[in-house]
Amino acid sequence: MMAVVTWKEICLLAGVVLGCYWNSLSCGFVFDDVSAILDNKDLRPSTPLVNLFLNDFWGTPMSEERSHKSYRPLTVLTFRLNYLISELGAMSYHLLNMLLHAVVCVLFLRVSRIILDNTSSLVAALLFAVHPIHTEAVTGVVGRAELLSSIFLLAAFLSYTKSKGSDHSIVWTPIALTVVLVAAATLCKEQGITVIGICCVYEVFVAQGFTLPMLIDTMLQVVRGKDGLPYTLLQTLLKLIVLIISTLLLVIIRVQVIQSQLPVFTRFDNPAAVSQTPARQLTFNYLLPVNAWLLLNPSELCCDWTMGTIPLVESLLDVRNLATLTFYSLLSVLAFQSLRHSTKSAKTVIMALSLVVLPFIPASNLFFPVGFVVAERVLYVPSMGFCMLVAHGFGILSHTGSLKKVSWLFMAILLTTHTVKTFNRNWDWESEYTLFTSALKVNKNNAKLWNNVGHALENQNNYERALKYFLQATRVQPDDIGAHMNVGRTYKNLNKTKEAEDAYLIAKSLMPQVIPGKKYATRVAPNHLNVYINLANLIRTNDSRLEEADQLYRQAISMRPDFKQAYISRGELLLKMNKPSEARDAYLRALELDGTNADLWYNLAIVHIEMKEPAEALKNFNHALELNPKHKLALFNSALLMQESGEPRLRPEANRRFLVYIKEEPDDANGYFNLGMLAMDENKNEAAEKWMKKAIKLQPGFRSALFNLALLYSQSKRELDALPVLEELLHHHPEHVKGLVLKGDILMNHKKDTKGAKACFERILQMDPTNVQGKHNLCVVYFEERDLLRAEKCLEETLALAPHEEYVRRHLAIVRSKMAAMSAAGQGLSPLESSSPSTGEGKTVHTEKDEEGGNKKNTWKTPPTRSEESSKKLEGSQSDKRTKSKSTKEIKDIEKKRAAALKRLEEIERILSGD
Repeated sequence: MMAVVTWKEICLLAGVVLGCYWNSLSCGFVFDDVSAILDNKDLRPSTPLVNLFLNDFWGTPMSEERSHKSYRPLTVLTFRLNYLISELGAMSYHLLNMLLHAVVCVLFLRVSRIILDNTSSLVAALLFAVHPIHTEAVTGVVGRAELLSSIFLLAAFLSYTKSKGSDHSIVWTPIALTVVLVAAATLCKEQGITVIGICCVYEVFVAQGFTLPMLIDTMLQVVRGKDGLPYTLLQTLLKLIVLIISTLLLVIIRVQVIQSQLPVFTRFDNPAAVSQTPARQLTFNYLLPVNAWLLLNPSELCCDWTMGTIPLVESLLDVRNLATLTFYSLLSVLAFQSLRHSTKSAKTVIMALSLVVLPFIPASNLFFPVGFVVAERVLYVPSMGFCMLVAHGFGILSHTGSLKKVSWLFMAILLTTHTVKTFNRNWDWESEYTLFTSALKVNKNNAKLWNNVGHALENQNNYERALKYFLQATRVQPDDIGAHMNVGRTYKNLNKTKEAEDAYLIAKSLMPQVIPGKKYATRVAPNHLNVYINLANLIRTNDSRLEEADQLYRQAISMRPDFKQAYISRGELLLKMNKPSEARDAYLRALELDGTNADLWYNLAIVHIEMKEPAEALKNFNHALELNPKHKLALFNSALLMQESGEPRLRPEANRRFLVYIKEEPDDANGYFNLGMLAMDENKNEAAEKWMKKAIKLQPGFRSALFNLALLYSQSKRELDALPVLEELLHHHPEHVKGLVLKGDILMNHKKDTKGAKACFERILQMDPTNVQGKHNLCVVYFEERDLLRAEKCLEETLALAPHEEYVRRHLAIVRSKMAAMSAAGQGLSPLESSSPSTGEGKTVHTEKDEEGGNKKNTWKTPPTRSEESSKKLEGSQSDKRTKSKSTKEIKDIEKKRAAALKRLEEIERILSGD
């Protein structure tokens, strides 16, 4: 196939493409790339490959109403390969696009060689390689659909040209290969099927050499019965029938794939599509010369031509109709003249026109509406025919002596200016901000562009500037629902809830009203229904308006029963309203619509936690992890649930999940803290110390980690190591009661620092005069100081606070007995400095584990939902990630600690009763 294309020409084309597009490698993901790449789960290795053949180009199931019905699984497969190489590193995606464009250029050169001479075909290929109209298809990553489809389209055509044998017989193998390649082209992008029409034109007017007069004359002869069909015509008809039947089969399959439903487009996507006659027809026909002008003069390019970019042609008197008439006149003259003659020039023109016209038909709006007014990327294949026409004209002029030098000079200037324009245009695609601001220079009447610049600024957290662009969008298009929604969201980000609610209410008022018997979705973009979600999410922050929020969710569901996000958001609200069973039903309904959503299984697990069904919760966490093994909150909370179950057999898996979690979230101290708690449960003190220190390093002042590390040291007979940890804890949290208790205990028993211990217990009582433990321990300090009068008074006050605590009553009795014995012996009752009982050490009551550590459980939270407002990272603090319920293990731990505490009390009693 490559025999007529030399390696020098291949290297030349590859070098030109590299020179034009190397700066595209520094571009990121912009515009439609965000939906097709960043938000598309079909790229992830965790998504089954079969999903690529069940979902549309954007990862939406084809069965869903909001699907765009763009079925391009082979293109998505190449995105998935890019993801395997570099995940979401944009450079590899742009590099592959650039290489594919080079391949298309080489194949186009090969096709041009069939129709043009060597020089003209190379000129056509060079012009195609550098044409600025291609920047959207090459530099925009989603343009890969055009590139891949073009490769298979050109390969299919080249295969078909070999279907005629040397003896004029039919060679069926190339025809079969053509059909396979056409199917592949169609699986990359829908317009790939149009190559069948190009093959038909080639067969009739080039391969068989028919002209229009010859065909008419032959048909008349057959109709009059004077002559039968010529053998060559029969051969042609047979091949055409095979091609047409193949096309019909592909169309039928395509219709089955989209489930006989056209995608839903609104007047914001394509205003003319919903306009009345004659505005609809006049506008759609006017768009043809607009596209032709972009090919002829690509000086002002724009990434988005929707909404008000091109005003409707509403009258026959509109001067723009002259452009339409001129376009049709030129096209008709070219077609008529080329069909009348059998010269090489005529064949070149008819093939060039077929490449211009046929691939453009699906995007022309003439036969069915599409989701755009003008899209530069769809001109990728039609530009091949345009380049052929220019190169053919150049070839004619270059053979005219007086115009030879002028034609070469003109072509050199054209190629140079196009190269510079393409190179500079690539910089516009560097980021969303640069892309949309460049578009606004071309067109200021498109509200979508103002919105998109606002989105770009919003992504930079520059909400004040973003708001200005969103407000300008509402001025340009006052009935743009999305613009008002953007204004509302930005006001919310600026904490201006009143203004946000007003903006959402305006958007809601613009929504079409429900008409009985008429399908709602045909009159509104599905994402506009998010106005109900956004408004409900805003007002539900006010606990007195929860019912009002619920009503909005239900209204959205009534408009579109398959509105998954409405069920998700309503489920969260119902949890907040203490209606877990209703929340469960909402999530189950959402799972019916999307059973592969890991977040939904996670949310359902949270509901079962609230319903005190830990076994069911764990099952649902496991479902979430089967779908997404790296689902962070499912990893964390399922591990926590296993840890708190108290079952030793679950600890290894809990430990494994925490380890995976910290790999995904290496900066979250909570993961390390809970690994430390697991290690403490298993008496692995070295591991527990390591994890606690890591948690404290990541989060200085981490209350629970600091206390439990100190407790670990204390229980390991390393009380002096615990003191600096407690100092740090009390520096950050001076009100930490149990930290003060533990510090006082260590100072009293191991540092013999009665004064320091006393300060700790007095600090506790300053914060909480009713704290029995602090009060009692202070009484022990008084006893250590031999101040029996104060010890007695202190114990009396403690007994008043806790009249049912028998050990306080016993200690008071012992002190009074001691006082009576000393009085009888004639000893004074005043305190003796620096003295202590000779019979043993004074002991304070030891503390238990921190209430924020192993014994207290934290609340669980559902992950943030994904809506039009923003898609937030699934994260939460420790207090977001733990449950309120106590496990069997914890109860046993508490009993053990109580027994240990009682044992210590008995020891204190022995000290107090000593002589």
